[in-house]
Amino acid sequence: MRGNRIRVLSLAIIFLGGCGGGGGGSSSTAPAGTVSIASVGRAIFFDTNLSSNSNQSCASCHDPATGFADPGVNALAPVSEGSVGGAFGNRNAPTAAYASFSPPFRLTSTAQTSEDGSKYEGGQFLDGRRSTLAAQAKDPFLNPVEMNNADAAEVVNKVRNASYANAFLSAFGSTALDDVATAYDFIAQALAAFETSSEVNQFTSKYDASLIGQYTMTASEANGLTVFKGNKAKCANCHVVDNPTGGPSLFTNFKYFNIGTPVNTMNPAYVSNNAYRDGGLADNTNISPADVASERGKFKVPTLRNIELTAPYMHNGAYDTLEQVITHYDIIVADSFYTAEVNDNIAAELNPFTDVGLGLTPQEITDLVNFMKTLTDGYM
Repeated sequence: MRGNRIRVLSLAIIFLGGCGGGGGGSSSTAPAGTVSIASVGRAIFFDTNLSSNSNQSCASCHDPATGFADPGVNALAPVSEGSVGGAFGNRNAPTAAYASFSPPFRLTSTAQTSEDGSKYEGGQFLDGRRSTLAAQAKDPFLNPVEMNNADAAEVVNKVRNASYANAFLSAFGSTALDDVATAYDFIAQALAAFETSSEVNQFTSKYDASLIGQYTMTASEANGLTVFKGNKAKCANCHVVDNPTGGPSLFTNFKYFNIGTPVNTMNPAYVSNNAYRDGGLADNTNISPADVASERGKFKVPTLRNIELTAPYMHNGAYDTLEQVITHYDIIVADSFYTAEVNDNIAAELNPFTDVGLGLTPQEITDLVNFMKTLTDGYM
């Protein structure tokens, strides 16, 4: 683990290049060749001028103070408002932290039953529709319910006139903004580089500190970890604790499941059409048409890092607290009167619904929550 911390800190030096805090960018007078790509990406990430009304940046919905998720949403207002007032998406914005560790979207099995997860894994967004961070970074600029620019040329022109334009040219070359398609690729690469940096992926939680002897978990936190990894709660089946690549724990296997999330009637997509149901992975046009039916209602397993800060939870923001999320698994899906947003393809461990549930005690629920709070960055 200590070796991994050194690797992450080294990345900070490479990527951030001395970039300051607070949302500013690199100096526009930086000498050629001295500006890191990630520092330019950081300036882009915090630049509200890159939206149609100059009122929204990437950080508006992915705020560092709230684990790189949206600070302005909750279960009653579960999705982010775009640059145009009154324009909303249909999904709760996921954290941008640790997204860089997701593998490219890929088919992993050709013979998997619908209830046992998915044939697919990885990718970006909750449905994996973009394979890489750079590909994902291009979408929000042009999405009418997000930053609402007319086209890539409008975004490039705004970067051309930004205070960090010279830094951009220093990082990518003197002609980097001459061609729209090339420049837009560079903008996406810069954002991806920032999202790969240690500023976004800190690994500085109490949990990480405990692995190197710099923090001792309380009895409740330690028991929560035991419950988390045990066969009763089975959290670690999907939010894996041991990284198979040997690096720091990411608390996700990057696979797709339908966990029986209920409809959030406060989701604007549902409010405008109460027949609306989010198809999840089935809406990803990169999957085989033959797989659409078996992938309906499935979403990528999120990382639990910074989970204390990233409420509301689930793809539609149905729950405001971690206790509610645990209750969802333990009690709600066991209720014979319960109805999921998408009733087919429910994960095998949750289907068929019974009145048994997980049988967690109140203390075990408290301990689970306390353990998950040790995953909040900033302790070290």
